[in-house]
Amino acid sequence: MAAKTVLNYLPRKSVVHQLTGTTKLAFFLLFTFASMITYNTWVLLGLMAVSFAAFKLSHIKIKEVSFMLVFMLVFLILNDLFIFLFDPNQGTTLYGTRTVLCHLFWRYDVTAEQLFYMFNISLKYFVALPVAILFISATDPSEFAASLNSIGVSYKIGYSVAIALRYIPDIQRDYHSISQAQQARGVELGRSEPFFKRLKNSVNILLPLILTSLNRIDVISNAMELRGFGKGSKRTWYVRRPFARRDFIALALGAALLLVSLAVTIKFGRFYNLFV
Repeated sequence: MAAKTVLNYLPRKSVVHQLTGTTKLAFFLLFTFASMITYNTWVLLGLMAVSFAAFKLSHIKIKEVSFMLVFMLVFLILNDLFIFLFDPNQGTTLYGTRTVLCHLFWRYDVTAEQLFYMFNISLKYFVALPVAILFISATDPSEFAASLNSIGVSYKIGYSVAIALRYIPDIQRDYHSISQAQQARGVELGRSEPFFKRLKNSVNILLPLILTSLNRIDVISNAMELRGFGKGSKRTWYVRRPFARRDFIALALGAALLLVSLAVTIKFGRFYNLFV
């Protein structure tokens, strides 16, 4: 059975894939800044709608990125939990009111303000992560390297990033193959085994995986050195494409979203206060 990989390029025929790497990188940065500078609920809801619409346009299926979505949800739950544990009154401090819904123990009261604050924190994850996943899944690694170089990043760094992105699926496939080989030898890694036993048996996969990775790195390094990579001060990119009308529309949309977020933040503040 083929190994299921995550964080890899998923080619599709969509308007998102047709955008140049430079456009996708610029839109990702503009969109990320727009979501970072505000906690206004209405702005975040609008950005989330744009994020989901872009994901829909990409024709990438949710099941293809389900691992990252589950990981995000687990991380989000842990983040909200620790926010509440370390400072259960952060919401009341920010919004200036205190509406106690129920008392748990000691200093821990569940307040409407704290829940609303954590809701806004959660919204920021739902805004940013789909675009981040989309950027990785809809951008060819070589085109991403070209886009980094187009904004002033050294082509050596850009090419290293491209190789790293291409290498992630290979590592996952190697892990899957080594895991299957170990299970064929009687090393149990199935869910029927206790967690700590599975964790202990997984260590048997790490050494061959590390050795395989080091060998592949050595092969790639030697091949690049023999071809004289890095000798010149610049290079041309086979995958770089000229800007089209759709690229300018995407950049204008990203800039407009950032300006709206800035304008709302400056005029009404970073936080939308539901309790006044």
